[in-house]
Amino acid sequence: MRRPAPLRPALAATAPFLSALAATALLLTACGTERPGAGGTGADAAASQDGTRIDDPGKDGVRITSLTLPSASPSPTRSHSVSAERLTTGSDSGVLAAYEVTNEGAEALTYSVVFTFMSGDGGAVTNRTETVRDVGPGQTVRGTVRAGELPPTAPRVTQVEVLEVTKVPAGEAPAGPGTCPASGVRISADEGNAAMGLRVVSLHLDNCGTRTYTVEGYPLLELLDDGLEPVDGVEILDGSGEITTGAGPDEQPRPVTLEPGESATAGLVWRNTTEFGTPVNVPHVRVRAKEGADPVTVTPHLDLGTTGKLGVRPWEKAER
Repeated sequence: MRRPAPLRPALAATAPFLSALAATALLLTACGTERPGAGGTGADAAASQDGTRIDDPGKDGVRITSLTLPSASPSPTRSHSVSAERLTTGSDSGVLAAYEVTNEGAEALTYSVVFTFMSGDGGAVTNRTETVRDVGPGQTVRGTVRAGELPPTAPRVTQVEVLEVTKVPAGEAPAGPGTCPASGVRISADEGNAAMGLRVVSLHLDNCGTRTYTVEGYPLLELLDDGLEPVDGVEILDGSGEITTGAGPDEQPRPVTLEPGESATAGLVWRNTTEFGTPVNVPHVRVRAKEGADPVTVTPHLDLGTTGKLGVRPWEKAER
């Protein structure tokens, strides 16, 4: 299973009867959720209509269209930045970035988009990830992302950009939080661990259905590139012993029966050593829990280096 634009505001300032007011404006970036086929709704939709337009060329079909601030300096004509001061309280900044996703492909896709909010020197202040599901061919979906609350010590945000876009076939996207596929099981990948060139990513199999679910052996994998085409030249190994002993001894595969609410895990283990040859990066992994199971495509972004090997550990029941 696979950042940025600073915002500065003007200090409100001057009339004698307002002299007691210190105009502190908000700086920030925002976080929202998008539904296919419709723009933002409610307050977010109204805010996006009143926001400062952004001339953003976009990335992989995703572009920022406007920024909305509670108080902002004069709008730039062709810039990604809007000025605003950061709130000193722990409340939400109130800053919204409106965006749109356009699917120029031939099949419905689900997008995962990382938006990055940055300070004036280009440093990342905070990132927000939005999942935009089931965008049909030729369809444009609009939404908003809210920056939310920032630590009191965070620098002022002045810019927002699309940092990263990943997309998978809509029918193979991991299930959203709180939802359960018709199969009754959810598959996902965590962010993994890295140490001394050793990488470990865990696949998670959750029985969210109403019946028991049994797996035995290793998850079935297909390695896919950015275009969701198969990646050649990588050997998928049963177990991790040929990669390292640091992930623990290889356990013999055994049946794992999951009652509703129970989970299993399986590890992906590799080294990102780079020597002679071209390094191989695998952004997508298509996973089947067992033979005949529905595929789920996760995006762990495997940086396999030039080793040409990926170790897969068998399914084990997770501790509750």
